Amino acid sequence: MVTPSLDAIDLQILDALQNDGRMTNVDLAAQVGLTAPPCLRRVRGLEQAGVIKGYHATLDPLALGFGISVFALVSLRSQAESDLKAFEEHVAELPQVRECHMLNGEIDFILKIVAADLQAFQSFLTSELTTAPNVASVKTSLTIRTSKDVPGVPIPDHA
Repeated sequence: MVTPSLDAIDLQILDALQNDGRMTNVDLAAQVGLTAPPCLRRVRGLEQAGVIKGYHATLDPLALGFGISVFALVSLRSQAESDLKAFEEHVAELPQVRECHMLNGEIDFILKIVAADLQAFQSFLTSELTTAPNVASVKTSLTIRTSKDVPGVPIPDHA
């Protein structure tokens, strides 16, 4: 992917939208020192270039009945590309898996999983994860507390 050239105003736009994706274009334009039409053109350009991938609401898992989150370290029996893809396709269909990252080293994947409680997680683990094709082992760690959860990426100074 070719990284587009971003100027200071683009960085200000990205910073503002990453902090408040519901901001109106008029408010965004005022914040970055533009009028609304050129600001909207820049936002659309950032979207078309793939710099802005989408917008979403951050939800409270507890309010929706997801009392625990677990990280699972998954090792596969084979690291052939077809086996890696098959595992990724399997977990893509599991709504409890919120993140899936392929790792370098001894562990093949780390997953972030949410569940209502330990019993629901155990059921998910034994029926959906350990039984997935090519899974050799799964090591899990229950999250005790989250001290930082910041979406997105740090935006460079736009001075």
